[in-house]
Amino acid sequence: MNRSNASANPCEQALARWCERCAARPLKVAVAYSAGADSTALLLAARQRWPDQLVALHVHHGLQAAADGFESHARRFCALHGIELRMEHVQAAHEPGQSPEDAARLARYAALARLAVDAGADCVLLGQHADDQAETLLLALSRGAGLPGLASMPERFERAGMCFGRPLLDVPASVLRSWLLSEGHAFVDDPSNTDTRFTRNRIRAVLMPAWEACFPGFRPMLARSARHAAQAQRLLDELAALDLAQTGVPPQIARLQALSRDRQTNALRHWLRSSAGVAAATAQLDELLDQIEACTTRGHRIHLKVGTGHVEREGGRLRYTPAL
Repeated sequence: MNRSNASANPCEQALARWCERCAARPLKVAVAYSAGADSTALLLAARQRWPDQLVALHVHHGLQAAADGFESHARRFCALHGIELRMEHVQAAHEPGQSPEDAARLARYAALARLAVDAGADCVLLGQHADDQAETLLLALSRGAGLPGLASMPERFERAGMCFGRPLLDVPASVLRSWLLSEGHAFVDDPSNTDTRFTRNRIRAVLMPAWEACFPGFRPMLARSARHAAQAQRLLDELAALDLAQTGVPPQIARLQALSRDRQTNALRHWLRSSAGVAAATAQLDELLDQIEACTTRGHRIHLKVGTGHVEREGGRLRYTPAL
């Protein structure tokens, strides 16, 4: 299609705003291209912005029969538009106690990072949009999540040594689809997105329409709430770093006791997350704080399971011991 006759891709302005906020000037950019509507619109916007610095990355999960069709469509679409395409097949079977969604997501990020490195890209763009952000926030609320959960999906993060970006978190899914259909761009629909056995799909099918009926245009408002939660969490992380500078790492028990209970909670949560990669549950932290408060004698024992390991007393300090 002649660019001069085409309407503007709504992703283009969102992509420009994301680059400005994140000061992103990649030498070569990759787009995680599933062949669905969201990643198709993002891929075309990236092609407009970086015509000679772009690669599409497609991950075949092998979880459903339709995946072969997704791959075939991705090949045809990228060939039609002159976009470099790299692919990888992964086995995303989940481990005992792990959800299929988590297993597929972890396998996908690892594959995208590998493909991006091999392609010489220094950033991978993801097509999650305002609806995805709203669903993530509603899911976090239903689980009683703290600020990290309420912050939902960050617009920029690192995983497996690669930078990832989500430039479309303010763009509703309906806007993306409407533009693609008006311009005649083909995309595929993943049938698993309508399977209401998955919690996120039930939120999409039931809660999102109800919110839209009560609060039209609510998606940007939820996205704003997520940004406020992310900002608050960053401030708490800064406070935790200041407190841990005083208590030492690992923390000295006596110096922890000099802090308020709320600041102890914040410092301990940050210590466990940053040093051991462990997210402690609220009940675990409450019990740990009780044990710290009761620790007034030299022989007092602290021992509590957190994550897959244990927090223990070692002399005057705490120690986290991961499971063997």
